[in-house]
Amino acid sequence: MSDDVRVRFAPSPTGYLHIGGARTALFNYLFARHHNGKFILRIEDTDRSRSTDEYIGAIIDGMKWLNLDYDEGPFRQTDRTELYRQYVNRLLEEGRAYYCYCSAEELESKRKLAASAGKPPRYDGTCRDLKNPEAEIKPVVRFKMPQYGSTLVDDLIKGKIVYENSVFDDFIIMRSDDTPTYNFVVVVDDVEMGITHIIRGDDHLNNTPKQMHIYEAFGKTPPKFAHLPMILGADKARLSKRHGATSVQAYREMGYLPEALLNYLVRLGWSHSDQEIFSKAELIAKFSLEHVGSSAAVFNPEKLLWMNGEYIKAASPEGLIPLLTPLVSVDLLDKQWLARAIVTLQERSRTLVELANSMHYYIEEDVVIDEKAGKKFLTSETKPYLTALIERLTALEDFTAKQIEAVFMGLMAEFNVQLGKIAQPTRVAITGNTVSPGIFEVIELVGKERTIKRLQKVLAKI
Repeated sequence: MSDDVRVRFAPSPTGYLHIGGARTALFNYLFARHHNGKFILRIEDTDRSRSTDEYIGAIIDGMKWLNLDYDEGPFRQTDRTELYRQYVNRLLEEGRAYYCYCSAEELESKRKLAASAGKPPRYDGTCRDLKNPEAEIKPVVRFKMPQYGSTLVDDLIKGKIVYENSVFDDFIIMRSDDTPTYNFVVVVDDVEMGITHIIRGDDHLNNTPKQMHIYEAFGKTPPKFAHLPMILGADKARLSKRHGATSVQAYREMGYLPEALLNYLVRLGWSHSDQEIFSKAELIAKFSLEHVGSSAAVFNPEKLLWMNGEYIKAASPEGLIPLLTPLVSVDLLDKQWLARAIVTLQERSRTLVELANSMHYYIEEDVVIDEKAGKKFLTSETKPYLTALIERLTALEDFTAKQIEAVFMGLMAEFNVQLGKIAQPTRVAITGNTVSPGIFEVIELVGKERTIKRLQKVLAKI
């Protein structure tokens, strides 16, 4: 493969960046980086009734969050309308396109007639060779498709697919309001941008033969096509909102790491032996279309959650701080202290939201005691232990986990009890529940003042 590879990600801004779109962007990005080529971002906003600036911003933000940096763009099709008109005029002048004056009512009548005859609802070519235009009607422009023979799509993933040209009608490339249509503008853009490979979802596969004939009309060799298999939900239906979150933004808000999401998405359709976890550098080095499967991939939220947990475990606490700070309920935290707090929690946290929620007893002034845990552990039996613990911790000058552990060891010997008899009621008093990281580290991070205050509060209620 030469180093002149040029690929593009071309989303329509009719919603937030979808998981499927993110995977398409990722595969294009990896293909470009692997071959030392160029990755282009193009916004296909010709559907003006549904495209919004908000969604364009959300797509660009999603790309930035995923660290899928593009080399050119973002380009917007609405900025290129005059260019498309020039290409339409060229096809009209060369007889490869024609004006169609059929009204919406006439077209509907033709569709019904075809349906009643058991034929596909395709345009019958009424205006294909029209000599006398209808002056009162603003026409559309249709592309002349071949009426005989077949079109071969040699797809890099799907293989060879043959389409009979007789199934295609002369489709519209310019509407009566002078706005171009999707199948036309994508070809113009790909020609103008020198795209060499089109890597996209297989929902576009049936558009490919139409687009190939437009390339041919312009005297251009079509790019190589690679159509990615669809992403399905657990019920094998196309992934949709009823399967849960489907946008990149939603996973960001739920506390997923961009690296984990990318790692999971690349495994939806691509594999490299049995390896599951990849660094970005490894993905760039190993990615190839030859290892993309042709069958649909099933999205498994539980596996993504597991993978995100693995990334959180492997992350440096310092690296997690900027991602975590927007989620915790304080404005200013000592970064060194926060890093130590993260270390105690990241092994058991699967998302950043879980990690932030787990830090509540480190950050908040007070905690709410779980009723069941309080009844079980904060009793008259534990009162002497907590009373003695307050005295020893108050006198402790070096308030470190090591010295706190020594206090507990001393109380165990004094009362002749196992650690759990003292540690568990202390844990409930300090954290509000029965599960936490090591109690000595927790007490050190909560700090002397708040620890004693919480112990005194529960002691007063026993």
